[in-house]
Formats: sequence, structure tokens, C-alpha cells
Amino acid sequence: MEDLKKSLKMPLFGNTFSPKKTPPRKSASLSSLHTLDRSTREVELGLEYGPPVMNIGGQSWKFEEGQWLTESGGNGSNRELQRLKKRNVQLEEENNLLKLKIEILLDMLTETTVEYHMMEKEVKEIKTQHRRKK
Repeated sequence: MEDLKKSLKMPLFGNTFSPKKTPPRKSASLSSLHTLDRSTREVELGLEYGPPVMNIGGQSWKFEEGQWLTESGGNGSNRELQRLKKRNVQLEEENNLLKLKIEILLDMLTETTVEYHMMEKEVKEIKTQHRRKK
């Protein structure tokens, strides 16, 4: 126990460690919006809040569908650009799949052609053997 008391002594700041009590927090809100009735709040805050919009460096950004989108003049060209990029990725994936299918089909055709030539060669050999026997 005495070791504990000695460890709590801080010679630089005083005899013992004793933190000051923090003052109690104010429970009342500093905002007066909660005291306003519904119609006044709608006038103050607006009826429809909509997606968050901010202006950074002269460019307007809007948060829609989980992404921040720039609004260039309100013509929606950025949305169109993102839609086209997404469609481009889909088409590239489809193109890669089709290339793979073509490669598989060419392998199958090659295998079938080789089998055909081998069978044709066997038929010729059998015919020549049969002619020799006659």
C-alpha cells in the first residue's frame, strides 16, 4: 500500500496526484430549432432537403447514389460519362468472354479436324491393304 502512495507522489507538481473535477455539462441545447413549431421549421430548413450539395473551387458537387458527382453546368454530362464508362467495362468483359469462347471453339475444331484426317488416313491404309490381298 505504501508503494502505491509513493508511486502516486509527483515531486515536480506537488505531493500527491489529485486530478481536478470537471464541471458538469449544460444539458440545454444551444440551438433554438427544437422550440420552433413544424411550419416554422419547414420555412427555416426548407420542405425538401434533397441530396447534399457543396461548392469547392468553383465546381459544384452533388452526393447521389453513394458517390460525389460534379455538376458541369447542369447538363448532366458527368452522369452520362459515368454511365458510359460503366457500360464500357461491361462490354469489355463480354468481349473477353466471347474471345475465350472463340478460342475454345477453334481448339475443338482443330481437334475434330485432326481426328478426321487420322480416320481418313486409316481408311486409305485399309483400302490399300485390301487391294494388296486381291
